[in-house]
Amino acid sequence: MTTTLFSPLTLGSLTLRNRIALPPLTRCRSSQPGNVPNEMMRDYYVQRASAGFMVTEGTQIEPRGQGYAWTPGIHSAEQIAGWQTITQAVKAQGGTIFCQLWHVGRVSHTALQPDQQAPVAPSALAATNVRVFIETGPGEGELVAPSTPRALTTQEVQQVVEYYRLAAINARQAGFDGIELHAANGYLINQFISAHTNHRTDQYGGSLTNRLRFLKEVVEAVSTVFDSERIGVRFSPLFSTTEEDRVYLGIVEADPAEIYLAAAKMLNELNIGYLSIAEADWDNSPALPESFRDALRATFSAVIMLAGRYDQAKAEEALTRGWGDLVGFGRTFIANPDLPLRFAQQKALNAVELTSLYGGSAKGYTDYPTIDN
Repeated sequence: MTTTLFSPLTLGSLTLRNRIALPPLTRCRSSQPGNVPNEMMRDYYVQRASAGFMVTEGTQIEPRGQGYAWTPGIHSAEQIAGWQTITQAVKAQGGTIFCQLWHVGRVSHTALQPDQQAPVAPSALAATNVRVFIETGPGEGELVAPSTPRALTTQEVQQVVEYYRLAAINARQAGFDGIELHAANGYLINQFISAHTNHRTDQYGGSLTNRLRFLKEVVEAVSTVFDSERIGVRFSPLFSTTEEDRVYLGIVEADPAEIYLAAAKMLNELNIGYLSIAEADWDNSPALPESFRDALRATFSAVIMLAGRYDQAKAEEALTRGWGDLVGFGRTFIANPDLPLRFAQQKALNAVELTSLYGGSAKGYTDYPTIDN
């Protein structure tokens, strides 16, 4: 039987009604003060609840985990209550929704940190080739260079592992079906994994095994809250022959295949539910080598979710070739809240409005037309 985007999928004890996913998409529309999920966010997720699988935007696990103004958190009672309204509404539509737990580490600015302290990271190395977004006034902000972080002590690293566990407890209380750990795009977990950003000399630095230790401990911690099959991990392996392309949020990986296949092997042994692979999606960005796709499939036995520059045809090919089991559509899903129906009926797609991606009002957020209107 041929697997298509409309085939059901088993994810642990969950049955997904299709293989079309809403991946984590930062939209910066939480209520202020407090970074609280709100009714407009509820409407946004409910509109897209026909996806087989949904992952929230990156959601900071503690105040220091924030790198962009107006992103939601899951560390206060108000935030938990806000997310609870969203999960209840999504489930009423038959949707499945996971919360992406996020800590940006060094990709932040003192203006976003408690008491305007330095951001925290594995090592005191400033992020390059990236900007963070800070608020300059009500509803107004600007992109700035990240502040130089300070290195976490060994005891503080273990405290951050505990923050992940507490965030998982909060996510369960908020009614999420599971959680995804953001270990991609140069944020905190990625900073521990990369030798470029991790110069530690304790048990969290040095060898690849040590650099993967933080991720391993976080997975083990959140697995005491959710069954491990309700946990996903997102990576962003980048392959390129040019140094310009290989620098991504200030991280250069000499051998990404070695790193991410070792990580996948470890996560397979920890029995997590899925791996999410965020592929490079800018113009002329390097594709994942087929050899890596094949090796990843051979290494990781559970669900693999792919996201990047996928259209319907490319997604179907990836499923047919066994490279993935679930495909996320980012900007396409932003602009087409009824995307599964449009795919099923071969309808034309709305174009995304780029100026309204981050922050703002309902315009470019919940006002995209569906087939029915």
